[in-house]
Amino acid sequence: MFMDKFNIPKIIHYCWFGNKEKPSKVEKCIKSWEKHLSDYQIIEWNEQNFDVHKSLYVEQAYNEKKFAFVSDVARLKVLQQYGGIYMDTDVEVFKPFDDLLNNKCLLGFEEGNYVATSFMACIPFHPLIEEFILEYKNESFLSNGILNMKTNVQRFAFILQARGLVRNGEFQVLKDEIVVYPKDYFSPYDYINCIKDTTENSYCIHHFHVSWMPRQIRAKKLLKRLIVTVIGRKSMNNIREKLSAK
Repeated sequence: MFMDKFNIPKIIHYCWFGNKEKPSKVEKCIKSWEKHLSDYQIIEWNEQNFDVHKSLYVEQAYNEKKFAFVSDVARLKVLQQYGGIYMDTDVEVFKPFDDLLNNKCLLGFEEGNYVATSFMACIPFHPLIEEFILEYKNESFLSNGILNMKTNVQRFAFILQARGLVRNGEFQVLKDEIVVYPKDYFSPYDYINCIKDTTENSYCIHHFHVSWMPRQIRAKKLLKRLIVTVIGRKSMNNIREKLSAK
């Protein structure tokens, strides 16, 4: 692993815990990385090269087979040590990130004006990543039989707002040279209506496969996507507004 003329190393990190075979939609996304990021090093983190027993939170999440929550910590640990780019396995890449790698820390908004954790890029030992890791230091995933399902996106929002983030979806630069780009750069997907919102600015898209959610919620998401495809986003929003007004 190396540093080149860019501040952020050309390393792609992703996590695949659980020892299961990758589904075709994941393989498709990884192939897009190989196509557009051919000179980047791509590293899979799993049980063989990441110790899932070093952290109570990670160990408990792993034992409960909640592997998405294992990756919440794993991505931070590897970014802290090596720097580079972390991507979820349902992120599809459209073009290289080279012209953005002169930043110290690179993030982007997603739907709802949250900052995405599906795409994160930084130099090694960036203060933001170190602060995010501390969020899990004294945390447990299982307590009195109850699972701690607080998402990393929720945690990240709190940390970034303390650093001055305004959740308006607009480009901004925060303390420690953290650059946050609009939604269309790294997560141009309306997951409320299940519609792609790509533009000429889009480097990649997070498809929000939400494999960590219960099957019934994923089925509901698929049904909603089919309905929006048939009736359109505007009609879907009108229906939603009428229902919420009752």
